[in-house]
Amino acid sequence: MFPERAGRCGRSSGCLVTGRVEFVYPRLTLPVSVTGRSCDLNCAHCGGHYLRGMATLEEALGRRGVGYRSFLVSGGCDRQGRVPHGERWAELEALARRGSLNFHPGLVGEAEAAAMGMIARAFSFDFVADERVIKDVYGLEAAPEDYLRSYRCLRRHGRVVPHICIGIMGGRIESECRALEMLRREGAEAISFIVFRPTPGTRLAGAAPPPPDAVAELLAHARALFPRTPLYLGCMRPGGRYREELDCLALEAGIDKIVHPAAAARRLAAQMGLQVSTGEECCAL
Repeated sequence: MFPERAGRCGRSSGCLVTGRVEFVYPRLTLPVSVTGRSCDLNCAHCGGHYLRGMATLEEALGRRGVGYRSFLVSGGCDRQGRVPHGERWAELEALARRGSLNFHPGLVGEAEAAAMGMIARAFSFDFVADERVIKDVYGLEAAPEDYLRSYRCLRRHGRVVPHICIGIMGGRIESECRALEMLRREGAEAISFIVFRPTPGTRLAGAAPPPPDAVAELLAHARALFPRTPLYLGCMRPGGRYREELDCLALEAGIDKIVHPAAAARRLAAQMGLQVSTGEECCAL
């Protein structure tokens, strides 16, 4: 499916584009949900689980939000796949005065994208190219064209970092290459990859994540398709031994930025002679 990698890449292999990598520890970005723990979709891979660890808007504007430089503004989706940011607009404008906003929107129209663009520093947009994912995982009556239209709207009004979830179909890698081809045609300032992780209490809790080697092959394929585009490995991916293996493979595939890198990847970066920098905010920022 993907171009064959020449074994395990090393410093002299030529697989790394810049010789640099950024390790991100986003301690200065607070995730915020505009809907609290509420989500109408109850997606098969999430089930609202990840909303529970986010601050509410009231908390972000209060003491819990003190000391942060930026805010990842997300929330649960309605039945149309939209995060209802407009219902909390005055509070979001107040939050923008306290720090940079990275919006994680669902599907959007031109007017909403324009409004968010007035106060956003960035958009993190889930880019989906498979109708089965939209229907079977998200539970939406929508199509890939709806995601493409939303992506185009957002790009007209700000910096967008599309996110591709590898293995979202219960751990199977199926439509991710199609998403990459669409992005190559559309253009992207950066691309963030996250990896399906089985989450207790969800409908996909019993599924296995995609094999690290298969994920790495996709990352290497993305590097070949986007030789000058920054590629990130985002925070959402399995932990433990899986992360140790994947993060090292991601380095070898030429990933530019890794969020919460495993210790093995930090050691490998030193062995490979990479120039390492660190970041303290969300990778899209």
